[in-house]
Amino acid sequence: MSDNLAIIACAGVLPVLIAKHHPEALCFGLKGVPNDLENDVDVHQIEKIGGLFAAMKDQGVERVVLAGSLTRPPLNPADFDPVIMGFAPRLLGALQAGDDALLRQVIGFFEEQGFTMLGAHELVPELTAEEGLHIGPEIGKANVADVARAQEILTALSPLDVGQGCVVGNGQCLGVETLQGTDALLRFVAETDEARHAKGGVLVKAPKQGQDLRVDMPAIGPKTIQAVKNARLDGIVIEAGRVMILEREKTLDAVNDTGIFLSAQRF
Repeated sequence: MSDNLAIIACAGVLPVLIAKHHPEALCFGLKGVPNDLENDVDVHQIEKIGGLFAAMKDQGVERVVLAGSLTRPPLNPADFDPVIMGFAPRLLGALQAGDDALLRQVIGFFEEQGFTMLGAHELVPELTAEEGLHIGPEIGKANVADVARAQEILTALSPLDVGQGCVVGNGQCLGVETLQGTDALLRFVAETDEARHAKGGVLVKAPKQGQDLRVDMPAIGPKTIQAVKNARLDGIVIEAGRVMILEREKTLDAVNDTGIFLSAQRF
């Protein structure tokens, strides 16, 4: 029995966590996309996605979660099966747009096949941070102003399908998260000349307005905490209920160990 649930596993700890909470779920993978699941994983080629759909339907799957980090893989149109061929015009058009537009098309594609798409947070509710969570030092007045400035920047960029994170220090925007992700943003900030970036500042993480959180919810983890410390920032503010804390215990321990703050707020 699969509990009618299939996990399509991509890279990172998220598919592993979901599998631990739902051990009866069936696990599938995509050729060329690494995953860390120890279970038997049924791997399918993206160009022949019809085989994946057929395998899931044969095993009674009704609910699907696409979990983990997925970079845009190269696709060979010569290998397309009839199922993905019918989807190709929308897929190729979405590939020219932002990640949110692409993922919306992917969700729609699965739903057209009769599957209900779920988010990881719906299967493991404790992934997200509750409003009022605060660990570490209190947020200072300068931090409050920096958080407001970062929110303003993310709101302005949201219609362009850019940015789930922004770093602001002493009122200056030190960086915005783009395709390269949070780690790259924080490395960039860490490398910023100290004359232009005195110690202090905040990383703010929040989804884009209207973003479908079933497949692209922002997340932080232990590496994020250390990267924030390395970037000489004071702490992190995340949107409550809409940003995941991966490896929660390790992440919260890292916050305490590094001396930064972590706060979950309603935006």
